Amino acid sequence: MTYLPAPPAQRPLYSGGPAVSSIAWGMWRFRGDDVAAAEARVQAALDAGVTLFDTADIYGPDNGEPFGAAEVLLGRVFRANPGLKSKMVIATKGGISMGVPYDSSAGYIASAIDASLSRMGVEQVALWQIHRPDVLTHPSEVGAALTAAHKAGKIGAAGVSNFTAAQVEALAAHCEIPIVSHQPEFSPLVVSALSDGVMDQALALNMTVLAWSPLAQGRIAEPKDERARAVADALDAKAAEAGVSRAAAAYSWILAHPARPIPIVGTQTPARIAEIPQAYLPRWTRAEWYGVLVAALGAPLP
Repeated sequence: MTYLPAPPAQRPLYSGGPAVSSIAWGMWRFRGDDVAAAEARVQAALDAGVTLFDTADIYGPDNGEPFGAAEVLLGRVFRANPGLKSKMVIATKGGISMGVPYDSSAGYIASAIDASLSRMGVEQVALWQIHRPDVLTHPSEVGAALTAAHKAGKIGAAGVSNFTAAQVEALAAHCEIPIVSHQPEFSPLVVSALSDGVMDQALALNMTVLAWSPLAQGRIAEPKDERARAVADALDAKAAEAGVSRAAAAYSWILAHPARPIPIVGTQTPARIAEIPQAYLPRWTRAEWYGVLVAALGAPLP
């Protein structure tokens, strides 16, 4: 039986960038006032082999906390245990302004980057991403702001989240530094990145793909409709074969794509964080991988 190539446990975050785990841990639900518990979650991810941590300045209000709360909590963890900084590669995002909603003007980008660094207590983040496209700011202004932040040593590289391929092309045309990453929603149930040009652009330009919501916002864990159940059944077959959870099978399906997307695991439960390495156990044949895709589409491939 011929399997698709096994994903590496580590990879460069971008060309010439730091080596990171090929699975990231996300901090959308990183919240609360218990610093010791927060540190335990970070340590659980590190113990599971994760070195890439994804956060954003907007993470907070969705949890009933202030803007920037997740970054503030991470900063408190760093103050409690400064040695963690050297073990973690941080990616964060900005460009969403409460009530606006999107602002990628040069002044706002500069202030957002400075505010994130201050909240976390770090001098640089490895990757800073525009969280959502601001269609009211010309790409030349955005590009100039990203270039300035990079030259100032505040960001190691720049990326985007929820951008179309065309929006990346427009930004790249006006930016002195490369746009090194895409962050689309991508899972065995949400597969639009395979057909909207995002994965194709990532392959063409060697961009890193950071896949948010790899469990389709819980719909893979708890399928509610026929299409989701079909995807869950296909993943369960592989999970049973490999002796892993359905979630691990979902992550492994993402990892098998040749763009080598990095799933951003969002669980905040240390026991489930510890299961992350299971994602490297399943191996997919072409037929099995396409079987999941057919289930996701709810229709045969052409």
